[in-house]
Amino acid sequence: MKKFKKTAVVLFVLLFVTGAAGQIYAMAPQWKLDPAHSGIYFMIQHIYSNTYGFFDDFKGETYFDPDNLGSSSFNFTVQVKSVNTNNRKRDGHLRSGDFFSVKEYPVMTFKSTRITHKKGNHYVVEGKMTVKDVTKSISVPFTFFGTTDNPFNPKESVAGFEARFTIDRLEYNVGNGKFFKMGVVGKEVDVTISTEMTRKK
Repeated sequence: MKKFKKTAVVLFVLLFVTGAAGQIYAMAPQWKLDPAHSGIYFMIQHIYSNTYGFFDDFKGETYFDPDNLGSSSFNFTVQVKSVNTNNRKRDGHLRSGDFFSVKEYPVMTFKSTRITHKKGNHYVVEGKMTVKDVTKSISVPFTFFGTTDNPFNPKESVAGFEARFTIDRLEYNVGNGKFFKMGVVGKEVDVTISTEMTRKK
């Protein structure tokens, strides 16, 4: 009888511990990117004016729960040849060896390693960004706008995120500095990633 009670206690403890661990290490919910209402935009200086552009083709894999940041993550893959500045000649030049070299480096990626909460709806995601043959660790501040019911589908929730940051394109070998030294194209690129994401309730 004592042996039975001891075994029962051990089983109860194991179930409690594994159950608690399951809650602690539960995955954050996955959110599906809505490409029609999301975009990756950039701005760079050209002599005195600002040139704006975006990428038409990109994918994102997002797991996010503000109460479970340990298992939350953001991963993006961008098809670089989809660069679009509304100027065919300029876009062709950007795809060439002078800048992105898309034939040799067709994609650029971001893979998060950690997400931290700052205050209110402001967060920072740390991760590895790869452009061409360069991978660097970066910290990207972003805003989580919250969630709401999808007005067109009551069985879905919608979440909104926006990140803004600046990178030095020359640090990623996007150009060799020739056009920067000529005063034609700046080296700092302002990036905005604005996304809406959905998931089933």
